[in-house]
This record gives sequence, C-alpha cells and structure tokens, in this order.
Amino acid sequence: MGMAQTTGAWTLAELDRLPEDSNKYELVDGELLVTPAPSPAHEELAARLRELIAPYVAALKLGRVYTPRSVVRTDRSQVEPDLMVRPEMQSLPKKWEDMPTPLLVVEIASKSTRLRDHNQKRKFYREIGVPEYWIVDRETRSIRIISVNARDVVATSSFEWLPGGATEPLYIDVAAFFLAALGAP
Repeated sequence: MGMAQTTGAWTLAELDRLPEDSNKYELVDGELLVTPAPSPAHEELAARLRELIAPYVAALKLGRVYTPRSVVRTDRSQVEPDLMVRPEMQSLPKKWEDMPTPLLVVEIASKSTRLRDHNQKRKFYREIGVPEYWIVDRETRSIRIISVNARDVVATSSFEWLPGGATEPLYIDVAAFFLAALGAP
C-alpha cells in the first residue's frame, strides 16, 4: 500500500472535480487528504465492526450505520469515515451538509492514515460536535475511544458504548473482534 499524500489550500469545488479512481479523496479545512485503496484486513475490520454495531443501533432505533461513500460535509471539509452512526431523521436531506452530526465515527488506522486519524480528523470531528470517535488500530489490536469531555480510553480487552438516547450499552469484546477479523496475533 502506498503512503497517503497531503497537499494544501483546496476547496470543495476542486475536491468534487477529482477523478473517480482507486484513491479516497477527503478535505479537512482546505487540506486535501489522498488515501490509496484499503487492504483486505482494513475492510474485514470494517465489515466485522459493522456487524457488531448495526443490530444494536437498529434494535434501539438510534439511527443508521453508514460506510464509506457516505460523507460528513461542512462548508470547508468533506470526509468519508470508515463507519459512522447517524441519528434517525424525519426526512432524508438532499445534501450531505444537511445530514445530522454522527453519534459515532470510526476510522480504521493504517500506516498511511494513522497520523491524520489522530490529528486532523480528530480535531475536525471534535469541532463539528461528534460525541464519540473510535480509532481502530490493527497494529496494537486496540480501539481508542475519544469522547467529548473525557480522557481517551484505549481498549484492548473490552468496553461498552452507551450513546445518547440508548437505554442499554453495547458491549464490545475487543480481543474477540480482532481475533475474528484477523486471526491469532
């Protein structure tokens, strides 16, 4: 996998004119983030995490689970999280900018995205009011939980997610999740 590239001073109009190719193009406060196609391990982690979260979100009527090609867009930024949960909506907006702020955003770190997941994207998600942001790290087999007004928690065995509006938490067995997705270390 190639390294992600970063350039500066881009606009959403320029982002929208980029070609459809195997790269993922995102914009955070005018900074273009270019990421090569994900690895099979990355996609397996995303698929398994979605399988864990989606039934919980549906059962508690919290909203919907979205995967890449679904975006978070503001007046100067557009990102495609690996996974996000958006709250229920009365009607579907026509533009991404009008979608509700996600309840949860998840990024799966790779060698090419690790720094931006921990820096630019973390700052962006905090600024737009995302209450919880997870960074899944296959190297350390951990999930970093970043919550508003709380210290980061790095989970390697298990943790619970209790989003606003939920009546019971979702239990995530981190060790079992990584074992199922990637096999034994």
